[in-house]
Amino acid sequence: MSIERIAGLNANQVDQLHGHYEREWWTRGRTRSQVEGLLAHSDLIFAYADTATGDLAAFARVLTDRTIKALILDVIVDPGRRATGPGRRVMDDVMAAPKLAAVRHFELYCAPDMRDFYRRWGFTDELGDLAFMRADRGG
Repeated sequence: MSIERIAGLNANQVDQLHGHYEREWWTRGRTRSQVEGLLAHSDLIFAYADTATGDLAAFARVLTDRTIKALILDVIVDPGRRATGPGRRVMDDVMAAPKLAAVRHFELYCAPDMRDFYRRWGFTDELGDLAFMRADRGG
């Protein structure tokens, strides 16, 4: 099963992304409308489809000022493809993206069991006194 990066998601792939979100505890509850909104307003999208079927295989998005910060969000891989390379491909492509070449700090959120996966790109959770904070506005 081969994958290729795609420029944008078609309607079927948006449905598949929404389905991937619904399967994960950290993204469950997003509406399809919210998925369309995040796709429209993210600075960079990294989407990968199966070359034979066109099915969405992996996805990530980035919010960035292209100078100091790039926040990598929603790295997600189709459950049937996990541990076979798409996640590494997404992260390799994000970290090598020409539009992010000048960025000083890459940041992301991840579940504790994914820390080792992200360490290979230089991510650390040893950030001194920095704290993760959130204001939840609901909806």
